[in-house]
Amino acid sequence: MGRPSEGPPTQPFTLIIEIDACNIRERDDWGQTQALREQGQKPERYHWVYMGTVFRLDQRGQTAGQRAVITERGYVATRLGLEALAVQLYRGALQRGFAQAEHVLVIADGAVWIWNRAKDRFPDATQRLDLWHGDEHLWPVAHELYGRGTPEARAWVEPLLQQVRHDETPALIASLTELKPRLLEAQQEKLQRETEYFENNAHRMKYKDILQAREAVEDGEATTEQIKLANQPLGSGAIESACRQYQCRFKRTGQFWTTAGDEALLCLETF
Repeated sequence: MGRPSEGPPTQPFTLIIEIDACNIRERDDWGQTQALREQGQKPERYHWVYMGTVFRLDQRGQTAGQRAVITERGYVATRLGLEALAVQLYRGALQRGFAQAEHVLVIADGAVWIWNRAKDRFPDATQRLDLWHGDEHLWPVAHELYGRGTPEARAWVEPLLQQVRHDETPALIASLTELKPRLLEAQQEKLQRETEYFENNAHRMKYKDILQAREAVEDGEATTEQIKLANQPLGSGAIESACRQYQCRFKRTGQFWTTAGDEALLCLETF
């Protein structure tokens, strides 16, 4: 993660940290594929690259077409495991003003490893679940109940999506729990997984104030505090787009890597 071109601002600021991961393909056990398969083993091919991005909230804005843009941010991408990610991301956060930040916000999907590292390295940070990842855990339930893409599925899920946006997670969990007696055993297991997802992430699903602040900005009635709040991201799109860019470089046709080669070129690509 390169050093920022300027120091932290003199005014209070919010530091945003987004974390995710993507796969990279390596040629493990080179020349041993057939022998391993004969032994009933499956050769490994794909491995996790752990990634993060750090930027100040005042470095986030919008284009004339209302597309989010970040004027300056740092990246971390490593194949060397979660501890390597934690060390590199913490160093990058320090470079971008972590010690001086008034507020630190970590945004990610619901992966447990992410929140464990966030708690370890950024224990006082606010944690936020990517809003749209939460939505993606409701749609499978709707499809299971009423069929994929049906009007009935949409009619069932839309009130629950609104509960998410209005910080009504307890009501959402109650709605899911009430479904259980109506389902087959396999469906109950799927529903239980989704219910536990929302139970585990309930404290990270505080979207209402931000959405209201955005409405106030659109109406021209926002306070100074609401204007700042309205600019906070609800999702982890910044790191997801970075993952996509790295994958475009590392998943080209016929490409296989070694761990050493991965890390070297990841560093080069990051710079």
